[in-house]
Amino acid sequence: MAQSNQTDKSRHHDAPAVPHSEPAGGTASLEAAMVSEKNPLKRFFKLLGPGLITGASDDDPSGIGTYAVAGAAFGFATLWTALFTWPLMVAVQLTCARIGMVSGTGLAAVLRRHYARNLLYLTVSGLVIANTINAGADIGAIAAAINLLVPVPIALLVVPIALIILALQIWGSYRLIARTFKWLVLALFAYVGSAFFARPDWLAVMKTTFIPRLSFDAAFLATLVAIFGTTISPYLFFWQADQEVEEEISFGRVTRAQRRGASDAEMKYARWDVHLGMLLSNLVMYFIILATAATLFKTGKTNIQSATDAAEALKPLAHGAASLMLAVGLIGSGFLAVPVLTGCSAYAVSEAAGGRYGFNQKFRQAKLFYGVIIGSTLIGVLINFVLAPPLLVAIMLVANNRQIMGERVNGRWTNILGWTTTLVMFVAAVALVLTWGQ
Repeated sequence: MAQSNQTDKSRHHDAPAVPHSEPAGGTASLEAAMVSEKNPLKRFFKLLGPGLITGASDDDPSGIGTYAVAGAAFGFATLWTALFTWPLMVAVQLTCARIGMVSGTGLAAVLRRHYARNLLYLTVSGLVIANTINAGADIGAIAAAINLLVPVPIALLVVPIALIILALQIWGSYRLIARTFKWLVLALFAYVGSAFFARPDWLAVMKTTFIPRLSFDAAFLATLVAIFGTTISPYLFFWQADQEVEEEISFGRVTRAQRRGASDAEMKYARWDVHLGMLLSNLVMYFIILATAATLFKTGKTNIQSATDAAEALKPLAHGAASLMLAVGLIGSGFLAVPVLTGCSAYAVSEAAGGRYGFNQKFRQAKLFYGVIIGSTLIGVLINFVLAPPLLVAIMLVANNRQIMGERVNGRWTNILGWTTTLVMFVAAVALVLTWGQ
């Protein structure tokens, strides 16, 4: 394998190399690492990577707030959306993973290389604005959640939180960041616990989960649109593709030529990773709606605006256990989501500019990459929803372009689900406009 890599380097001497650490244990791919690992539990955890982290980061404080508001306002009526969005998310994220693995570059780099620059700049600028807004809101949500547990003023918490996140991103290697994110995923299970503490009517839960309820009430439609918009988010598309590239770099594939293409085994591992990550994302979404429906909606506390409002309102209920669980989950999800949001913007901008990027780079080697992270974190302030539909069109076009993907173009069912997701998001965006102000 080492000899083959060296040959590739000589043939593609003009391909930019990414500074890296030598792969641990002499492995040069996830496939090789999986084959060499005999312990089944360790094999399972090696399998979990970009898909798991991407799925978990989807449940950021802004998303959690949307789900909490849905449960408080409409009870169990929106539980079915978790089942509906799961296959759609899998199709889109697996498409993005395939693009990163086959092309050897992130999504913005693919758009830069193969499509009009106007599309690239419009997409990246929209993404950066949306991510910056979300990151700012999420930092505030972390501070508010900590304030629920410790009586420290929120204003005093915001700067330390931002600095901790920046320190991890600037001075941490990709492997350290990936391991940290995997541990933060555990915080999301607090939402599952909060639902059980709420003691819901399980018969009603099952009925509303498997029998969808639709209403043409403006408030219900707006909530439905918000759920789709926060669940199928543009930053996830870029992050998934870029993390697949970072994974390969961490195994020693430092040039694009070495990373291009993917074996059947690598695609199989990516499918498992993405399926499990999106399952986790939708499971957490499901239990947040369930917990707030079983408590706040049931007791008439339907007027909440955020996840922290929900945690505060839950304090008198279930002996405060549900509130504690929601607050802990909110803190963990925020520390997971903010670096993903700002990092995603940094990947997109650096790739669009043709610059150096990645968490394995030193600050002086990738000033634009880290500059975007710092700028996004410090500016920190709304809406990524309108970016999702046109971006999904671009992703589906890339995934079906044989010049880019070769034999790894989307299959029939992935295309059906992918284009269905695109259509759903366009319809949701139109519904948002039609119901605005009603």
